[in-house]
Amino acid sequence: MKYDALLIVDVQIALMEERPFNEKMMISNIKRIINAFREKNIPIIYVRHDGGKGDELEKDSRGWQIYDEIAPEDNDKIIDKKYNSAFRQTELHQYLQSIGAKNIIICGMQTEYCIDATCKVAFEMDYHVTIPKKATTTYDNDFAKAEDLLEYYEEKIWNNRYAQVLSVDEIIMG
Repeated sequence: MKYDALLIVDVQIALMEERPFNEKMMISNIKRIINAFREKNIPIIYVRHDGGKGDELEKDSRGWQIYDEIAPEDNDKIIDKKYNSAFRQTELHQYLQSIGAKNIIICGMQTEYCIDATCKVAFEMDYHVTIPKKATTTYDNDFAKAEDLLEYYEEKIWNNRYAQVLSVDEIIMG
């Protein structure tokens, strides 16, 4: 499979400081994909959530910044959003069209919110979506453990419905 773009959604300082499930594995997997894509000159797009005034993800605050371990380089694209979907009222779709992207990879945070919404909207817009295994994450909540949510979305919601869920090795070698 030839991939046209990598979307890294909401991997921001404030969210990482809350210690999401399997954070080291997620960051390691995202780094591996970033490195492989940079070698192949495949566009990398960072999506950053603005939670509004007073929020931990308030625009221009420290917590709003992209997590330093996977920080963007000068030629990477950064798109700011205010909704769960990275497509809603942003330039993402137009940018993807401008670079001729049809096959995209989505990774980042949070599995059941922004990743799920972005995946489903991308599917509806006829993008071929791939989600790397263990390259999204979330937190435990009152209803489910983060580990269970991640497995549920990867195996029961996304895979072969809205996206392909593949290992990082399959993506890098593909």
